[in-house]
Amino acid sequence: MKSVIFMSASCLTVFAATDAAYALTCADLPKGESFVAGLNVTEVVATPATDEVPVAHCIVRGLTGQRTGVDGKSYAIRFELRLPDTWNGRFVHQFNGGNDGAVVPALGPVMGGDKKQTALSRGYAVVSSDAGHDGKAYAERGIAGGAAFGFDPQARIDYGYGAVAKLQPLARSAVEKYYGKPVAFAYGMGSSNGGRHALVAASRMPAAFDGLLAGYPGLNLPKAAIQHAWDVQTWAGVNQDIAKAFTRDDMNLLAKGILAACDMADGVKDGIVSNADACETEFKPQALQCANEGDKECLTPAQVAALVKIQGGPKNSKGEDLYSSWTWDPGMASGNWRGWKLESAVEAWGKKPIIGVMGSSSLAQIFITPPVKVGGTPDELQNYLLRFDFDKDAPKIFASELPFAESSVQFMIPPGTENPDLMAFRDSGHKMLVFHGNADPVFSVVDTVNWYKKLDQNNGGKASDFARLYRIPGMPHGAGGPSYDDFDFFSPLVAWVEQGKKPESVAAGVTPDNKEAAHLAGSRYVYCPYPSVTVASGAADAKDEGRYTCK
Repeated sequence: MKSVIFMSASCLTVFAATDAAYALTCADLPKGESFVAGLNVTEVVATPATDEVPVAHCIVRGLTGQRTGVDGKSYAIRFELRLPDTWNGRFVHQFNGGNDGAVVPALGPVMGGDKKQTALSRGYAVVSSDAGHDGKAYAERGIAGGAAFGFDPQARIDYGYGAVAKLQPLARSAVEKYYGKPVAFAYGMGSSNGGRHALVAASRMPAAFDGLLAGYPGLNLPKAAIQHAWDVQTWAGVNQDIAKAFTRDDMNLLAKGILAACDMADGVKDGIVSNADACETEFKPQALQCANEGDKECLTPAQVAALVKIQGGPKNSKGEDLYSSWTWDPGMASGNWRGWKLESAVEAWGKKPIIGVMGSSSLAQIFITPPVKVGGTPDELQNYLLRFDFDKDAPKIFASELPFAESSVQFMIPPGTENPDLMAFRDSGHKMLVFHGNADPVFSVVDTVNWYKKLDQNNGGKASDFARLYRIPGMPHGAGGPSYDDFDFFSPLVAWVEQGKKPESVAAGVTPDNKEAAHLAGSRYVYCPYPSVTVASGAADAKDEGRYTCK
């Protein structure tokens, strides 16, 4: 049966917000710790509606848990709480990405390509934090400074899971005290490392959130960081200047080859590889290999071997898997994929890829125990990855050594990930949606799929009763790339939590600014809950979402 969930911007919330007389106003919200015990409010700002944020609201800024770290630096969980004048009775904890370290505006982005779609604009109260450390505290360390908090054991734990656990009840109390009524429903949402935070919450805080939305989550983040070294060493085997290992034309050739082999698997030539599992069998990268040296419109044997190697995932000298394999997708030719894996646009980094700079500093200083001090220049950071030993260094993500009582695997990876069941979350009646791009260059969608398969098996084949996974063809690390990026998974999550409507297919379009999906503009698509896939249905020349169904 075909079922499509699509809601217009005018009806994105299940319950309409209404004006009410609240317990407090922004003008009389007290500073200091008299508002909520444990929260030190430092700033309160009444904010009018603007074109960017179309709701009047109160911004509350402050901190909790101030302390001095073993490194002598000042630490605290700094937060921003935004309270809309017209509140819908609901609360969102915004989980942020990367290394955190900054209080990202508490808008609650719903993570589609339309950046104006936020939880705050829909009437939700939203909180955001820096996860317990200031990313600029080590400015003298150069590019490596943002991850230098990894030398403080408590900062590691707060980054991994502690900050969300500490802030959530305090922020919820602040919302309820401000409005003078209880929160009707609480949600947690984030992408990348923020998506990992959502999965951590499901394991460590199963009663805290009625609904969780996890976008392209870094489920096994310390293991994924080992892939950075695997990639950089592999690219260097093709060309010491890794940006030249594959040109943009080379990657476009790869994308065309993948499409030629796999596009029609859904029954229509639409520029999308909807059945990624089938493509693993149908696409052979060796078909793109040059027959003779100097041939054009082909890949060299070294390039083909490199692609096969990185797609297989990192391994030690015994051939044991250290992370995950990856899937073939045309989105590998996107600018996002290139920026992470091969060549960024950052001049100050010498255009080195994100994994070779930011990824390197995180692996060395946060995920390795004991942490390794690395230089803060692009060359020093990339050289750390080039020297990384997969036999001697990779096991250190499992290590603990006082004062680091927890390994990065313990403080970063959701408990029970190897054999998940999420029984406490399930039995609380709570719901979770996870979505992940097939062309994600940072966290393997295969890893997320394998986790979901185990979750389903451990729930007797009924994990979809409380958790659903959606794979996004063409999408790299975030909405964009050659994909239908105008999607909204938050609305179906809310409908599931509050009305019991199980999400099925979710309709999507293309945002005007997504130039890499220009060939898809003017048409629509549907994303299907795993393990079903999108297939053609109806008229082949149709452009709306009705031309697809889930099977």
